[in-house]
Amino acid sequence: MNLIKKVPPKVRKHLSADALFSTVHGSFGKIVDHRTNPTISLADSLMSAFAVFSLKDPSLHAFDERRQSGDPNLHSIYKIGSVPCDSRMREIVDKVDPNDLGGTFKNIFNQLQKGKALEPFEYIDGCYLLSLDGTGYFSS
Repeated sequence: MNLIKKVPPKVRKHLSADALFSTVHGSFGKIVDHRTNPTISLADSLMSAFAVFSLKDPSLHAFDERRQSGDPNLHSIYKIGSVPCDSRMREIVDKVDPNDLGGTFKNIFNQLQKGKALEPFEYIDGCYLLSLDGTGYFSS
């Protein structure tokens, strides 16, 4: 009888959700906030917008209900200090130049690449085959 020993996957702490969310939050914190005297930081507003997508809330209104209910995940997982209401989040995030978010993508991509998490997606000549679509979820 052949016994196959199951080996647990190698744990890579820098690729955990906590580590990646921390990288996102840190990158958002480097984006210049051109508002004067903001009551809610740009990083918290962007992180809140990120949470809408990663928590798969069906709408900003549903996310706002989550915020009002005091969901502890917004603070413990996403490290959001002050969560803006849906209209305030839209007002703040809409003014951010999408080009300013490129550094966040590059930071996450680099971590995934260094951690060899993208190797299973290599297709031809070291290029990656990924299917992504986020164009139709939210716009304002």
